[in-house]
This record gives sequence, structure tokens and C-alpha cells, in this order.
Amino acid sequence: MNQSMWRTYLVTQSSLSEGRSTPEIVRAAIDGGIDAVQLRDKGLEARDRYEIGLECRELTDAAGVDLIVNDRVDLARAIDADGVHLGQSDLPIAVARDLLGPDAIVGCSASTVAEATKAEADGADYLGVGSIYGTSSKDVEESKDGVGPDRIRDVVDAVSIPVVGIGGITAENAGPVVRSGAAGVAVISQITAAADPRAATESLSEAVESARTTDGPPGNGPAAVDGGDTR
Repeated sequence: MNQSMWRTYLVTQSSLSEGRSTPEIVRAAIDGGIDAVQLRDKGLEARDRYEIGLECRELTDAAGVDLIVNDRVDLARAIDADGVHLGQSDLPIAVARDLLGPDAIVGCSASTVAEATKAEADGADYLGVGSIYGTSSKDVEESKDGVGPDRIRDVVDAVSIPVVGIGGITAENAGPVVRSGAAGVAVISQITAAADPRAATESLSEAVESARTTDGPPGNGPAAVDGGDTR
């Protein structure tokens, strides 16, 4: 796997896709310039997630886009994903690393500086920090209350690994997140629920790039995550 600069990161959720399949959304996001895809799709049966994962792996592989699996280390292995993203109650980072190998990308969610520094110490390659702006959908995030872009700055100041902001982020409000030091932004409904997912991805990418050209803290740079070649 080649080194990737994660500025925009799609987290899939089929229940928000207006009847379109997850591979359809992923294909459109790839066409719009997405940098990484996390296969989430909570609520689906294991076999369905596996079949969807295989289709998404084919799409991302062809495009040189990183594919990360949410929570499920077994699924990440089964579809030969680039890595896994873990929550605070999931398998320990070290265990996931042992199962997936040293070249896999292992990300971790964090909402506090303490969680972030522990995840880095445990070997995480990047952090997903949020929920930044909160969300009204229980299906998307566990927390409805946003911690705000300032939390990004606090975490970036405390760690040396890339930080990706998540939670209620849109093309309209991504700027403060990036200017606070985030390497990139992760979104669910901004792309998945959009009438035109490709255009939504392009708009998000433009907003992130625009914010990167304005003054802000240096942070940890673009999310340069080199997981080696796991395929």
C-alpha cells in the first residue's frame, strides 16, 4: 500500500444512503476524490458486510484508496482491508495489531486528550477525534454533543500521530476543524445521504483544501499513514 495523504475520509452507513448500495456510494466518493473509506454499515448481518466489503475492496484497490474496517478485525482480515478502526470498547490496539500484522493501519476513536495519548502509546497510527459538532442521529454517533474544534487543537498538541475530525462535519463547517490542526475530516451523512455523493465529496475536498491554505496551527500535517503493503 502506498503512503496516503488523508484529507477526506468517508465512513459508510447504508441506512442513510437513500436506497443506494454502499459500493455505489463508495464508487461515487472515489470519483469525487475521497482519500480513505471506512466500512462501517452497522446493523447488517456479517455475511452481508463481508460481501459488501469485497466489492468495496475491489473499488478502493483499483483507485489506490485506503479501506479501513470499523471494529471488526476478522472482517478486515477476510477482505484484506488496509486496516481497522477501533472504538474505546473494542479490542485493544495491540491485539488488533497482532492479528492484522505490523503493516496494517490501526486507528482509534478518542474524545479526550487522555484517550488520545493512551491510544498513541498503545500503538495507534491515527486518531478519529469527535464528535466535533455533534449529531442528531443515534445511528451515526453515540454522542450527540459536540466537543468543538478546540478539542482537535488540544489533541494535536498532545500527540504526534495524525488526527482526523469526525462528527457533524460538512463542507460548510470543515474549515475550523482543519485550521485547528486536523490532518483531515471524516464524514458519514455529508456524502452518504447526499443527492450527489460525488459532488458532495468534491465540495468537501475543496473546503478542506481551502482551509489548509489559510493560517492555522501546524498540527501534525496531512494524515500521512504508511501502513506498508498488506495485500
